[in-house]
Amino acid sequence: MKKIAIVTGTSSGLGLETSIILAQNGFKVYATMRNLKKQEALMQSAKTASVHLEVLQLDVTDQESIDSCIKLILAKEGQIDLLINNAGAGFAKTTEQTTEEELKWVTDVNYLGVVRCTKAVLPSMREKMKGHIINITSVGGLVGQPFNELYCGAKFAVEGFTEALASYITDPFGIKFSLVEPGGIVSEFMKSAMEKTITDGQMAHPDYMPILEKYMSGVQKRAQESADQVYQTPEEVAHVILKVTRSKNPPLRIRTSQWAEDFTLLKTQADPDGTKLIQDIKERFLK
Repeated sequence: MKKIAIVTGTSSGLGLETSIILAQNGFKVYATMRNLKKQEALMQSAKTASVHLEVLQLDVTDQESIDSCIKLILAKEGQIDLLINNAGAGFAKTTEQTTEEELKWVTDVNYLGVVRCTKAVLPSMREKMKGHIINITSVGGLVGQPFNELYCGAKFAVEGFTEALASYITDPFGIKFSLVEPGGIVSEFMKSAMEKTITDGQMAHPDYMPILEKYMSGVQKRAQESADQVYQTPEEVAHVILKVTRSKNPPLRIRTSQWAEDFTLLKTQADPDGTKLIQDIKERFLK
């Protein structure tokens, strides 16, 4: 019997590639997205790869949409084995320039969406005493970076949320949790982050412009000199996700490239995969 997987944010990029690779490797995949009118690229990729996907509407900012989707899948399949919380959106702007609407949006999509989807699948996984929830974060969930504080803050929140769940749910209920932490991914994600900043107003107050210019110069330099090291394709990251799904004892956290490992080394060198941390938490609070 095939394992049942749900992937959020599958209209392009990492979500699309992950859905395809999982389907190629024995999962029955429910590929979800907020706007079903954007499914053409996914369906074309599925056709090219000769795999079948079930495509459903799911908006991670809407609990009713999430609950409806999960209820439909459970009614049809009886269980959910894997949830990949991939849906997210980039955002680069100083806190001073960010509107209240933008603040709520970046938090809603990148953090609360993960919480909502996790909340929706936990009851059925708990009843079955098994399951795996993989949350896609970023090196920005470990290391704060200039002009990305609100995005990083949301990803830091996902990291803390996942750590806390893993500390008390895995052992008694058999539900595993993992954080996949890519560096840069060549996709529409990066493009949309900059487009939103540009179309919604200034990225920074004029007083910040000298710092912004240094930052943008560094971004361009890295893109030109070491794109093959910094930026991965969605397919490359999707293969790391597949590896995590196959692991009998999956890591709490994993980076997806050597560049990401090097970039986060000061935060991760004492406990690269998070195993020691979780064990320490359990010993401190649950013994």
